[in-house]
Amino acid sequence: MDIQLPGMSGIECTAALKLKLPALRVMMLTVYEDSDAIFDALKAGTSGYLLKRSAPDRLIAAIKELHHGGSPMTSEIARKVIDSFHSAKTATHPEDRLTPREEEVLQFLAKGYSPKEIGAKMDLSYETIRVYLKRVYEKLHVHSRTEAVLKYRHPNEASKADD
Repeated sequence: MDIQLPGMSGIECTAALKLKLPALRVMMLTVYEDSDAIFDALKAGTSGYLLKRSAPDRLIAAIKELHHGGSPMTSEIARKVIDSFHSAKTATHPEDRLTPREEEVLQFLAKGYSPKEIGAKMDLSYETIRVYLKRVYEKLHVHSRTEAVLKYRHPNEASKADD
């Protein structure tokens, strides 16, 4: 999905589609790389975000990754997401604070790596990564990778939406 569409933005279209088809996986493929566009698209429900200048083989790999439940992002987009982690506030409840290992898993997740790839990067088993992800989801009170990244990025906004 492109952000710039005639009649409505790709972000608006994604939000409308996700209301009718919550399981639909949408990936933005656009020239827009500003933080507002990225986070607006993620909030609307996109599962991935690539720039149009991505190599064709990266685009094909991203489509396959999306199909298999991944959240592909270009490295430039992942960097913006990671940088946003550094400005995130710590959790208000000590039991909800992520451990350094859980944060590391979440950072790889934000880069678009699958649990299997994260395991390879961290030299841990797939099952261990799944346990870390389960703990991250529980601590952040989310149900998906995108929600985890967004809630960690914008903890105050996410808690307001829950009220």
